[in-house]
Amino acid sequence: MSRFVAYTLLGGVLMMLELGAYGGGALWEQSASVVEDFEQYEVGSVPEQWFRVNGEDDVRPAREGLKDGEQFEVLEEEGNQFVRLYTNGEYIRFSQRNGKEFDWNLKKRPRLKWRWRAPHLPEGASEKEENDTGGAVYVTFGTDWLGRPKSIKYTYSSSLPVGTTVSFGPLKVIVVESAQEPGTGSWKTETRNVAEDYRQVFGDDPPNKPASITLSGDSDTTGDESKVDVDDITSLSPHRAK
Repeated sequence: MSRFVAYTLLGGVLMMLELGAYGGGALWEQSASVVEDFEQYEVGSVPEQWFRVNGEDDVRPAREGLKDGEQFEVLEEEGNQFVRLYTNGEYIRFSQRNGKEFDWNLKKRPRLKWRWRAPHLPEGASEKEENDTGGAVYVTFGTDWLGRPKSIKYTYSSSLPVGTTVSFGPLKVIVVESAQEPGTGSWKTETRNVAEDYRQVFGDDPPNKPASITLSGDSDTTGDESKVDVDDITSLSPHRAK
């Protein structure tokens, strides 16, 4: 290889590194993968790429899992679409499956980012008691030796402070937003290193590919209403944008 070619290649590598260090858009775009932004659906519809999953042989479209008065609906505000989960004394959950509706490898993209807001959280709901929470994003990693789903549940809590963790066997709850914080009804962005969270709560390394991502709304214990909006679910590389 000539010195000129070597210098040219080296210069190209350094330029790429510099772009990455200073927030180069192209590199950052390559390191992120949109799971769901709800822009592909009609406003007012139930998003058809989400499912009620009760097992490998029991997968139903989200619209079939809704009862009267429940809501899992695409809405639009100022040109942006998002999904709203609404319950009144009920519990709803809808999932996308890794390898089917999206593709996510934790080795390549260990972080998960999403936006959400909570126009109304069920009063008095507590993750520590009955595992009740107005809004949550689950990441599920298959099952334990008893066949129970192993999941991390990131919650928007009515009553517990941010940073609280609760364990229900293979279900690990991490409070990432709380009604104790200001701006409950405003959009907030969460970014979690799911691989690191898994190591913290389960004590070992996660599988490379999570099984699913689930959105839920829950007010069945309190009997109150819950209303949470979710948008822009994205998996990210370990690198941080500037």
